[in-house]
Amino acid sequence: MIRILVVDDHPVVREGLVAIIEAQDDMTVVGEAGDGSQAIAIYKAAKPDVVLMDLAMPGTDGVQAIEGMRAFDPEARVVVLTAYDTDERILRAVEAGARGYLLKGAPRDDIFRAVRVVNLGGSLLEPAVAGKLLNRVGDILRGGAPEEELTPREQDVLNLMARGFRNKEIAFELHITERTVKFHANAIYRKLDVGGRTEAVSKALQKGMVKT
Repeated sequence: MIRILVVDDHPVVREGLVAIIEAQDDMTVVGEAGDGSQAIAIYKAAKPDVVLMDLAMPGTDGVQAIEGMRAFDPEARVVVLTAYDTDERILRAVEAGARGYLLKGAPRDDIFRAVRVVNLGGSLLEPAVAGKLLNRVGDILRGGAPEEELTPREQDVLNLMARGFRNKEIAFELHITERTVKFHANAIYRKLDVGGRTEAVSKALQKGMVKT
């Protein structure tokens, strides 16, 4: 049996996925999670064979969850199942370690095939996704990697940083945990190619990314 962890912040979507998975003779669901932090915790406890992962979730998102799982287990096998097909989303998920990438709305047989292929150590990208990824890689090889855009939540965190808010104050203002603030801060530093908060704020002000 292929043991699967289903991660999606929409209960109805999770329930639907669980139902179709449990109907397969060679698959079983060993856990469900509604956000990235919960997914990481369940992954560590249940050690599933494959994770079906949404990307856009409150708090810790899918990419951060993939990174957290692979930090715990470098062999973690993740199939992304999301509504997002932008080049940046795809590249970030693949860079984080996703071995499969399907768009919501994909036929259920495609989902089952992706799970089976990834469980055996392979990779599977939906054709449209594979095309976008190849185009993005080609752009990078031709002209260097374009600067990554901040997510809306990362922009919120950066705006508050520029106003002098500390992590605890940012967490309170955005109704998230300090740990989540740190996740977003690290993503900001990586995307802006800076070493810390002061440098990030300085660069953001120079580029007109924030207003104080």
